[in-house]
Amino acid sequence: MPKVLIIDDEASIRIMLSTLLEKNGYSIVTAENGAQGFNLFKTHLPDLTITDLIMPEKEGLELIREIKTLDPEAKIIAMSGGGTAQPDTYLKLAARFGAQRTFSKPINTERLLSFVQEALAQGNRI
Repeated sequence: MPKVLIIDDEASIRIMLSTLLEKNGYSIVTAENGAQGFNLFKTHLPDLTITDLIMPEKEGLELIREIKTLDPEAKIIAMSGGGTAQPDTYLKLAARFGAQRTFSKPINTERLLSFVQEALAQGNRI
Protein backbone atom coordinates (compact mmCIF):
# COMPACT_ATOMS: atom_id res chain seq x y z
CA MET A 1 0.00 0.00 0.00
CA PRO A 2 1.62 3.30 -1.07
CA LYS A 3 2.26 5.75 1.75
CA VAL A 4 1.29 9.41 1.24
CA LEU A 5 2.36 12.27 3.52
CA ILE A 6 -0.13 15.15 3.56
CA ILE A 7 1.12 18.49 4.90
CA ASP A 8 -1.32 21.37 5.34
CA ASP A 9 -2.00 23.80 8.17
CA GLU A 10 -5.77 23.56 7.58
CA ALA A 11 -7.22 20.58 9.44
CA SER A 12 -10.21 20.40 7.06
CA ILE A 13 -7.88 19.97 4.06
CA ARG A 14 -5.86 17.25 5.84
CA ILE A 15 -9.04 15.38 6.78
CA MET A 16 -10.57 15.68 3.30
CA LEU A 17 -7.39 14.51 1.54
CA SER A 18 -6.81 11.71 4.05
CA THR A 19 -10.35 10.41 3.62
CA LEU A 20 -10.17 10.59 -0.18
CA LEU A 21 -6.83 8.82 -0.41
CA GLU A 22 -7.57 6.18 2.24
CA LYS A 23 -10.78 5.26 0.35
CA ASN A 24 -8.58 4.77 -2.72
CA GLY A 25 -6.14 2.40 -1.05
CA TYR A 26 -3.38 4.66 0.26
CA SER A 27 -1.77 4.71 3.70
CA ILE A 28 -1.76 8.25 5.10
CA VAL A 29 0.49 10.25 7.42
CA THR A 30 -0.39 13.90 8.12
CA ALA A 31 1.40 16.99 9.39
CA GLU A 32 0.08 20.45 10.24
CA ASN A 33 3.16 22.46 9.22
CA GLY A 34 6.33 22.19 7.19
CA ALA A 35 8.66 21.55 10.14
CA GLN A 36 6.54 18.64 11.36
CA GLY A 37 6.16 17.45 7.78
CA PHE A 38 9.92 17.32 7.19
CA ASN A 39 10.43 15.31 10.38
CA LEU A 40 7.69 12.88 9.34
CA PHE A 41 9.19 12.63 5.84
CA LYS A 42 12.52 11.55 7.33
CA THR A 43 10.81 9.06 9.66
CA HIS A 44 8.24 7.53 7.29
CA LEU A 45 9.91 7.93 3.85
CA PRO A 46 6.56 8.24 2.04
CA ASP A 47 6.07 7.22 -1.57
CA LEU A 48 4.49 10.63 -2.22
CA THR A 49 4.26 13.95 -0.37
CA ILE A 50 1.39 16.39 -0.90
CA THR A 51 2.15 19.78 0.60
CA ASP A 52 0.58 23.18 0.93
CA LEU A 53 2.93 26.06 0.20
CA ILE A 54 1.84 28.74 2.67
CA MET A 55 2.18 27.38 6.22
CA PRO A 56 3.56 28.37 9.60
CA GLU A 57 6.98 27.27 10.91
CA LYS A 58 8.29 26.16 7.51
CA GLU A 59 6.72 27.11 4.21
CA GLY A 60 6.19 24.58 1.45
CA LEU A 61 8.85 25.97 -0.89
CA GLU A 62 11.53 25.56 1.78
CA LEU A 63 10.15 22.12 2.59
CA ILE A 64 10.34 21.00 -1.06
CA ARG A 65 13.95 22.12 -1.29
CA GLU A 66 14.87 20.26 1.91
CA ILE A 67 13.08 17.08 0.84
CA LYS A 68 14.74 17.16 -2.59
CA THR A 69 18.14 17.70 -0.96
CA LEU A 70 17.55 14.68 1.26
CA ASP A 71 15.99 12.56 -1.50
CA PRO A 72 16.28 13.89 -5.07
CA GLU A 73 13.88 11.16 -6.25
CA ALA A 74 11.10 12.14 -3.81
CA LYS A 75 7.70 12.59 -5.43
CA ILE A 76 5.94 15.80 -4.44
CA ILE A 77 2.62 17.43 -5.30
CA ALA A 78 2.31 21.08 -4.24
CA MET A 79 -0.91 23.00 -3.67
CA SER A 80 -1.64 26.61 -2.83
CA GLY A 81 -4.55 28.89 -2.18
CA GLY A 82 -2.46 32.01 -2.51
CA GLY A 83 -0.93 34.28 0.07
CA THR A 84 0.63 37.67 -0.63
CA ALA A 85 1.04 36.66 -4.29
CA GLN A 86 -1.24 34.80 -6.68
CA PRO A 87 -1.22 31.01 -6.25
CA ASP A 88 0.34 30.58 -9.71
CA THR A 89 3.48 32.42 -8.56
CA TYR A 90 4.05 29.99 -5.69
CA LEU A 91 3.11 26.99 -7.80
CA LYS A 92 5.60 27.89 -10.55
CA LEU A 93 8.35 28.15 -7.93
CA ALA A 94 7.30 24.80 -6.44
CA ALA A 95 7.67 23.17 -9.86
CA ARG A 96 11.13 24.72 -10.26
CA PHE A 97 12.12 23.37 -6.84
CA GLY A 98 11.07 19.85 -7.82
CA ALA A 99 7.32 19.31 -7.37
CA GLN A 100 6.08 16.93 -10.07
CA ARG A 101 2.59 18.42 -10.07
CA THR A 102 1.00 21.58 -8.72
CA PHE A 103 -2.56 22.79 -8.33
CA SER A 104 -4.53 25.68 -6.87
CA LYS A 105 -7.06 25.42 -4.10
CA PRO A 106 -9.96 24.80 -3.95
CA ILE A 107 -9.10 21.19 -4.59
CA ASN A 108 -10.58 19.27 -7.49
CA THR A 109 -10.54 15.78 -5.95
CA GLU A 110 -10.72 13.90 -9.26
CA ARG A 111 -7.77 15.87 -10.61
CA LEU A 112 -5.78 15.35 -7.41
CA LEU A 113 -6.46 11.61 -7.43
CA SER A 114 -5.30 11.50 -11.04
CA PHE A 115 -2.08 13.36 -10.10
CA VAL A 116 -1.45 10.94 -7.21
CA GLN A 117 -1.95 7.88 -9.40
CA GLU A 118 0.26 9.38 -12.13
CA ALA A 119 3.07 10.28 -9.72
CA LEU A 120 3.08 6.84 -8.11
CA ALA A 121 2.96 5.08 -11.48
CA GLN A 122 6.27 6.69 -12.43
CA GLY A 123 8.16 4.00 -10.53
CA ASN A 124 9.20 3.20 -7.03
CA ARG A 125 11.38 5.28 -4.77
CA ILE A 126 15.07 4.47 -4.74
